[in-house]
Amino acid sequence: MSKYNITEKHEKNAAYRSLVKAELVDELYEKIVTELFIKKKYRDPAYSAKILAQEIGTNTRYISAVVNLRFHQNYSCLINEYRIKEAMYMLVDKRYESYTMEEISKTVGFANRQSFYAAFYRLQGCSPRAYKMAHQLKKK
Repeated sequence: MSKYNITEKHEKNAAYRSLVKAELVDELYEKIVTELFIKKKYRDPAYSAKILAQEIGTNTRYISAVVNLRFHQNYSCLINEYRIKEAMYMLVDKRYESYTMEEISKTVGFANRQSFYAAFYRLQGCSPRAYKMAHQLKKK
């Protein structure tokens, strides 16, 4: 068991994924990208797959199917990946050097610091603080 209680991913085979037509997958993919990443709704800690589905006029099963087919992960992992990418940028950008870890985690959409640290460690293999320190050393 690791430091942040991270469990391994298990591949599930959901039958409904194969029932979604390719045209609908393409259409929903574009809408998901627009809502989540262009409009940066991933920054909202309360933004869920259910809310996304309502906004783009579909259901959560289709959201799940499209996210799995196009991004090869589940909704939560996808959201956390984008949050962590933004946090990594903020950790090394001089404009944010006065921000605390708590402020960075809230800015990118995590509800609390613990979930931020766990997601960061899962994706990067180190804590946000260690990442920041390592990149500060590279700049010197």
